[in-house]
Amino acid sequence: MENRCKWTNDNPVNNYYHDTEWGVKLHDDTKLFEFLVLDAFQAGLSWLTILKKRKNFRNAFDNFDYHKIALYKENKINELMTNEGIIRNKLKIIATVTNAQKFIDIQKKYGSFDKYIWQFTDNKQIVNKFNNWKEIPATSSESDKMSKDLKKHGFKFVGSTICYAFMQAAGMVNDHEVTCFRHTEVIKD
Repeated sequence: MENRCKWTNDNPVNNYYHDTEWGVKLHDDTKLFEFLVLDAFQAGLSWLTILKKRKNFRNAFDNFDYHKIALYKENKINELMTNEGIIRNKLKIIATVTNAQKFIDIQKKYGSFDKYIWQFTDNKQIVNKFNNWKEIPATSSESDKMSKDLKKHGFKFVGSTICYAFMQAAGMVNDHEVTCFRHTEVIKD
C-alpha cells in the first residue's frame, strides 16, 4: 500500500483526488476556473463535502463553462438556489457569476488566466517539504499577493486562505508530505 498524506484519512473520495489531482500542475483555463469555483464554495466547509458534490456542481454550472456562467441572470441564480445537490449560498453563487466575468477580463488582458495566475509563483511549482500535514500553512506570502490582486481585479471569495487552497489544487504548491508517494511524482508531472 502506498504511503499517502494523512489528511486523506484513507477516505476513498479523498484518496482518488489526492492520487490523481492534488498538487498536479494545471495550465488549462477551464480546470483552473473549476478549482476557483470549488475553492470558493469550500470556504467554511470541508473539502470532502465539495468533492462529494463536485459532479453536481459540474452539472449545475454548465461544466464550469465560464463563458456561459458569466451570462447568468437572476432566474438562473434562483434556480441554483433550489438545487439541493450543491451548496446553496447565494453570495457564493453570485460570486461565481462575477468571477466568471472577471476571469474573461483577465484572459483578454493576459492572453490566458493560466499566464496571469502562475505569475504569483514565478511560473514554477513551489515544492514544500513538510513531514506532517499539520505543518502545512493556511496562507503564504504568494497567496496573500494573489488574493490582493484578484480582489483588485474584482474577484469575490478570494481571500488568502482560499487562494492557498487553490494553489494546492492547481499544483502551484506541492504540499504533499515528504513521505507521501505523490510528493516526488507531482514534481515530475
